[in-house]
Amino acid sequence: MLKEFKEFAMKGNIMDMAIGVIIGGAFQKIVTSLVNDIIMPSIAVFTGKVDFTNLVITIGNSSIKYGSFITTIVDFLIIAFSIFIAIRSINKLNDKTKHNIEKIAKKNKFFKNKKQKPIPAPTTKICPHCLSEINIKATRCPHCTSELICKI
Repeated sequence: MLKEFKEFAMKGNIMDMAIGVIIGGAFQKIVTSLVNDIIMPSIAVFTGKVDFTNLVITIGNSSIKYGSFITTIVDFLIIAFSIFIAIRSINKLNDKTKHNIEKIAKKNKFFKNKKQKPIPAPTTKICPHCLSEINIKATRCPHCTSELICKI
C-alpha cells in the first residue's frame, strides 16, 4: 500500500499540481500585499479614507466588515486578471507555434499528407533453434526439424 501511494504521489501531474498550488500561494501573498499596500491606499487618496479594512457597519451586536470584503474582492480581481493575462499569453504562443508548424509543413514536402500504405502482416519467422527463416505458420522447422511452439 505504501508503494502504491508513493507511485501515486510521484506521478508527473500530481507533482505539477503541487508545484502550482505552492506557487499560487506565494503569488496570492504578493497580490495581497499589492492590494493592501499599494492599490487600496491609492484608492483611499481619491475616496478620502485611509484604510478600507476598518470600514464596518454595526447592527446590534453584529459587525459587517464590508471594507475587508472590498479589499478581498479587489485582491480576487487582480489574481483573476493576472491569470487571464498569463493564459492569454500562453494561448498566443501556442497559436504562433501551431501557425509556424503549419507554415513549415506547407513548404516542406516531407510533412505533406500522403496516404501511407498499411504495414503488411509478417509472413515469416525465425526458428529459435537454428535461426533460419521459415514460414510463419510452420510448427516444425524444415532445416533443423525442431518442433516450434505456436504463439496464438
